[in-house]
Amino acid sequence: MISILEKFKKSFFTENPVTGLMLGLCPTLAVTSSAENGLGMGLATTFVLICSNAAISIFKNIIPGRVRIPAYVVIIATFVTIVDMTLQATLFDLHKTLGLFIPLIVVNCIILGRAEAFASRNPVFDSLIDGLAMGLGFTFSLFLLGSIREILGSGSILGLALIPETWRTILVFVLAPGAFLTLGFMLIGMSKAARLLQGGAK
Repeated sequence: MISILEKFKKSFFTENPVTGLMLGLCPTLAVTSSAENGLGMGLATTFVLICSNAAISIFKNIIPGRVRIPAYVVIIATFVTIVDMTLQATLFDLHKTLGLFIPLIVVNCIILGRAEAFASRNPVFDSLIDGLAMGLGFTFSLFLLGSIREILGSGSILGLALIPETWRTILVFVLAPGAFLTLGFMLIGMSKAARLLQGGAK
């Protein structure tokens, strides 16, 4: 249990895909103009991570080494297609907003990286935990980034107004430059939080 808790702690802070490893930045910057978009993209990626990690761990001894990457891509693409079609059928507005970034989960370096570095070398249960931890860490970063941008840029979060209409919001935060600015401040904050958790800061 301790190792599992440690895994989740690392995935949220020191080894967070976005703020720790700097992976998956393209969808991170592109879709996080709101908390809802960030949460939707993060959960979609988490589902694919969990399922693809488990499948690759199950079939790792069957897949020939020379075709392992194409095989991983086929497995990942299968689960991405399930996510894409499910979102289109149930949450069409979110699906339309996320657009091309849902199919591009297939080539997300987080998913391919975990498949090659972890799932292909570990048992199924460990691979499931790894996929869940990394996926939730990624979701956390996207949701936090989207929330900050939405609050500062629109004065609301998940449709709830937090700032009176008479107050001015900072429009740049819901535009492309705002994603870079917010991510920069997040990197500083998460780095300090990681040091505190490791006992490296007074």
